[in-house]
Amino acid sequence: MTPQTRTSLKELQNLDQAIAAIRSSAQSFDLLLEEVNAPVARLEQEVEALEKRLTELKLEENRIELTIEERRVRAAKLQERMDAVRNVREEAAVHAELEMVRRALESEEQEALSLLDQIKRLEERSEEQEAAYQEALAEVEPHREELVEEQQSADGKLEALQAERDAFAAGIDPGERRIYDSIMAGARDVAVAELTQDGACGNCYNMVPLQIQNQIRHGEGMIRCEGCGVILTPESEEGLARAREEG
Repeated sequence: MTPQTRTSLKELQNLDQAIAAIRSSAQSFDLLLEEVNAPVARLEQEVEALEKRLTELKLEENRIELTIEERRVRAAKLQERMDAVRNVREEAAVHAELEMVRRALESEEQEALSLLDQIKRLEERSEEQEAAYQEALAEVEPHREELVEEQQSADGKLEALQAERDAFAAGIDPGERRIYDSIMAGARDVAVAELTQDGACGNCYNMVPLQIQNQIRHGEGMIRCEGCGVILTPESEEGLARAREEG
């Protein structure tokens, strides 16, 4: 593996790590937005439930009113018949039916009054909930807008970085890139690691045999760590300097 390939794979890994970091950040915005919207969403659901119940009660009240009107018409006709009958038997039959209609009418009028009372109380509650919803919405909106802007910014950076990554990857040897991609595909964030100053894998810190170390340092092919499978590269100047500082 040539020095150029080693450098290219490291740069590709840097891009992939940057993409992973931004993607993780972008995904966290969904959770943050959900948390911010949660109180408002609950109030909105309550308002919608109240409005639905109000609609149902009003429809039921309208149905009862129509039934009441029909009962009143029926009662008026029966009263007319009562006034017109000429024998006791017919009068008794009409009277019995009229009483039955009146009792049903009285029951339905009571039910209508009860429904009107429920509707009034529910309308008051609905107004209170709507006010609470609007207040909560106004309170969270600035924070929500801020999060949405940050999320859009992160999405834009992610798109630009992904395009840069694709263009950069196109210039790497396809065979070596496939090996790199296969390692990264295993839900890992490291596919290329430098040898440490004492000859260990920079990812899992397993010691690498001396002969293999020499092959890596002389660029003899692509060599992977037997412990974790990453592609091993010689120590960079930055890595050596960092090791000296830590030592």
